[in-house]
Parts: sequence; C-alpha cells; structure tokens
Amino acid sequence: MYAAAADPRKTYHTSRPSRGPTSGGIDIMAGQTVGQNWSGPEYRISVSFRAPLDFAFAWCTDFTPQDASLEGESYRRKIIERTPRRVVFEDLEESDAGWEWSRDVVTLLPPNRWHMDGIGNHRDVTADYVLSPLPNGRTRLDLRWRRRPKTPEAKKKTKAEREASAIRAWKRFGAAMERDRRRTPRAQRHRAK
Repeated sequence: MYAAAADPRKTYHTSRPSRGPTSGGIDIMAGQTVGQNWSGPEYRISVSFRAPLDFAFAWCTDFTPQDASLEGESYRRKIIERTPRRVVFEDLEESDAGWEWSRDVVTLLPPNRWHMDGIGNHRDVTADYVLSPLPNGRTRLDLRWRRRPKTPEAKKKTKAEREASAIRAWKRFGAAMERDRRRTPRAQRHRAK
C-alpha cells in the first residue's frame, strides 16, 4: 500500500488547524464510498499507533524515497511535487510482468485526513485515510481504498489477501513511526509550525 516514512533527521511539528472535516464540501469518509463508480470491492483496514494524532499525521504524510524499505518492498519512489496541501510521487518497480509504474496525487487535509488518487500502467487506485485520536496518546488509522486493474496479468488477490497485506505494511510503518517518535526530543514533538 502507499504510505509514508519519516526521515529520522527531521523534526515533526504539530499540524495547522483544519478548515473542517470535508473535501470540497463532501465528508470524505461518512456516507461516501471511495471510487464509487468503480467495480470491485472496497477494501478497509484499521491500524493503531502508539503516537499522538499530530505526530502520526506528519509522519504518515511525509512521503520519501525510503518508504519502500520500511514497507518491505523494492519499488523506487521519486517525489515530483510537495506543497503544504499536496504531494505527487511516482513509484517504479521491476516485476515478473515487467516494469510497474504509478503516479500518485495525495491531497493533504490536516489535521487528520488525506486522499490519494493513483494511476499506473497495471492498476489505478483511490484511497481515503483518516486518523482518529485514541486514549493514552495513541492514534487509529482507518484506510478505505478501491483499485481498478488495467491488465489481465495484474496480480489476482482476494479481498482478504489485499487487506491482510495492507495491515502488515501499516504495522511495519507503525513500528517505524514509533521508533522515530522515541528518537524525537520531547520539546520538538509539540512545537507548532
């Protein structure tokens, strides 16, 4: 799955206040379905992290070329654009079926949401990510996504297999996030931008 990894040399700051829980006036999780005009299943997972929401948001949306190694994958990532509200990146990976390329546009909706639309030579994907605070400084990620295969040779996995794979990847990301949190000095954890 697509995710973010932190550069251990960076300082993570508290997110700026949100303009509200909507994207273009539409609540991106309540009552909406991701990729609603796409056929096939909607995938859903939830994972919790031992990090507060502001740190989790900053970490999860800090897309870097090192993300693949944290995920246990071999794709190469290039960041094309990074602004306070948008990140565009491309991934390239060699597979048995040849090169797999994708371009993802991530819309950041601080303090707790982001949306991703991706196109690729083997599949397109759309996803919504929402972070919610939990007791004791923890955070839950709810991820919903749909994918649209473009080629018959695209990997055929069941809904359960895709969701299990995403949970494994996000648990790896969570462990890396928690390591980064422990390394970040307490004074820098809560400093505003």
